[in-house]
Amino acid sequence: MRTRVPPLISNGKAVMFPLKTFRPHATSRGSSSWKSMLFRLIEDHQVDEANRLFARIPSPSIQLYTMMINGYSRINRVDQAFRLFDKMPARDTAAWNSMIKTALGIGELDLAWKLFDEMPEQNVISWTTMINGLSQFDQIDAAEDLFLRMPERDTAAWNAMISAYCDSGRVKDACRLFEKMPQPNVISWTALIGGHDQNGQSDRALWLFYQLWMSGMKLTPSTYACVLTACANASELGLGTQLHSNLVRRGYSSDSFVSTSLVNLYAKCKQIEDSIKVFNEKQERDVVSWTALVTGYGMNDMHDNALEEFNKMVAFGIQPNQSTFSSALNSCCGLEALDRGKKIHVTTVKLGLDLDVFVGNSLIVMYSKCGDIDDSLVLFNSMDRRNLVTWNTIIVGCAQNGYTSLALKIFDAMRELNVQPDSITYTGLLTACSHSKMLGRGRHIFHLLQHDSEVAMKLEHFVCMVDILGRCGQLEEAEELIQNMPMEPNTIIWLALLSACRMHANIEVARRTSKKVFEMEPDNSAAYVLLSNIYASAGRWNDVSQIRLMMRCRGIMKVPGSSWITLKETRHEFVCGDRSHPMAMEIYAKLDWLGVKLKELGYVYDTRFALHDVDDEQKEVALAHHSEKLAVAFGLISTVEGSTIRVIKNLRVCGDCHSAIKLISKLVGRRIVLRDSTRFHHFRDGLCSCGDCW
Repeated sequence: MRTRVPPLISNGKAVMFPLKTFRPHATSRGSSSWKSMLFRLIEDHQVDEANRLFARIPSPSIQLYTMMINGYSRINRVDQAFRLFDKMPARDTAAWNSMIKTALGIGELDLAWKLFDEMPEQNVISWTTMINGLSQFDQIDAAEDLFLRMPERDTAAWNAMISAYCDSGRVKDACRLFEKMPQPNVISWTALIGGHDQNGQSDRALWLFYQLWMSGMKLTPSTYACVLTACANASELGLGTQLHSNLVRRGYSSDSFVSTSLVNLYAKCKQIEDSIKVFNEKQERDVVSWTALVTGYGMNDMHDNALEEFNKMVAFGIQPNQSTFSSALNSCCGLEALDRGKKIHVTTVKLGLDLDVFVGNSLIVMYSKCGDIDDSLVLFNSMDRRNLVTWNTIIVGCAQNGYTSLALKIFDAMRELNVQPDSITYTGLLTACSHSKMLGRGRHIFHLLQHDSEVAMKLEHFVCMVDILGRCGQLEEAEELIQNMPMEPNTIIWLALLSACRMHANIEVARRTSKKVFEMEPDNSAAYVLLSNIYASAGRWNDVSQIRLMMRCRGIMKVPGSSWITLKETRHEFVCGDRSHPMAMEIYAKLDWLGVKLKELGYVYDTRFALHDVDDEQKEVALAHHSEKLAVAFGLISTVEGSTIRVIKNLRVCGDCHSAIKLISKLVGRRIVLRDSTRFHHFRDGLCSCGDCW
């Protein structure tokens, strides 16, 4: 008795294509003729026309049924594929295998298992399809068990298991299996090379390629593409260019995957002109190669070019995929271009990709990094499917935007759903606690991390904990934590402590800490500047002069503070006392007006942040013309009343400017978002999202 599999409701939408006129004149054709016509229509994606033809076929064969099922599956009309499968008068193994593949394609692993178990007879393709499916769902142990239970194995089955091991990071297991393999082919070698490269072992991947090359086995374009990617990741430009020449001679350079890998190679090795040349030489441009170019521009900080190329691609009629959107949105982050990011968001909605997990994660990152955390939260809440990256992205976004309590609540919800955190999760949580000076909760998170057997502690976790202790005034404890770490400290962790010394005016710990930094990096400009500022805040001008003299002798330059606003895709940048802007007269007039109004609200300049040995009046003049204030004044006169002003600063925001901008937000009734070198500050109604903890 035949088992009935109920039809499914498709989550996808039918892809519509223009239909060609096709009218068979007879119904008494041979099976090969029907097969040929069906095949042509399905290959042209004219599945509806193929179905009309199929309905005219008297007693269609099992093979024709299977062709139609595959046609529906390819355009994600899964419900119709299952209905057709259910109507089949008899089913062969190929039909069952097709339905298993269809179930896996829509993410229904349980249904795929059900079909596999109910098959009258499984062949090696059935087993291999399930192994690939289990790998797709990260169930590697189950895939391994299935592989070991296979009654017979062909090369494709061995290759599927090698790929499964590599995809899950179990490269050693993949190597052991490869060594046991009776007859590895070029696909086996390619899977192993790619597996090493994907898991951070690019040098080993290139060594394996050398072994393959010496074996004399004929290489495929896929192998070359894989090796070129390894060259890019290992920064082996020389080998990559040699392979490029070889590929041209063999006629492989026009292959889509090869040309895309070449674009990626040159971009990663900072040879973007060569990437453009390879791309322009490609006769048929597809989404993969165009995405590689958009990504390559982003890698080289040419974000305007990346977005221009993205727009060209859309205008050319090529539909972006998840990776394209991710790269374009990343360039929006690089430009702090929220408006352009919103336009791309609209495009994802039109294409029905806005709720795709990969695209959704990229959108959350874009909104968070552009200071619009509220829209990030809306997106997060609207996503039907979330993965660990989704949870990490929103937690880190909340941490950077001062939504510490919400970050911790999201973590609690994540644990309730049994989502295992990773090292990024803990880094985000500790950063949130640091930005809000939540010492108790920070200790608790750090304790959870220490006892989480699934996550290895990294140096960045200790940096965050030192930052928490330092901000909360526990400088000696922070210093002791550094000295007792299981790994060697670097300059970053000592600089975190030195920054805390400035915050708490602790000169003794600052001296010890700066000494550690100078032992590691004698020319570290950040340490000199921090130490100089600590002395300046304490009024020790002789020590300040000595530090500045040392910097001049060593040729160390202090990075000048600057702030900027981007309006209508144009960046307006300011430095302290800057009068070069075309609207300088209006900007300074606005600053004078603000100065009067702020004093009426009780504002007094905090001269501790004027780090020069001059009289108080000169200090006030310098503070009044800090780059942050200039940018805010420009924003007030250049944007619509009531709109949000967004300012970026390359250094930590000045304490006096922080106090002033809080009052300005109340005075003018505007929301002001300022991103400095460590976090976002959301000023509204005289308050800041950081709670004055930064």
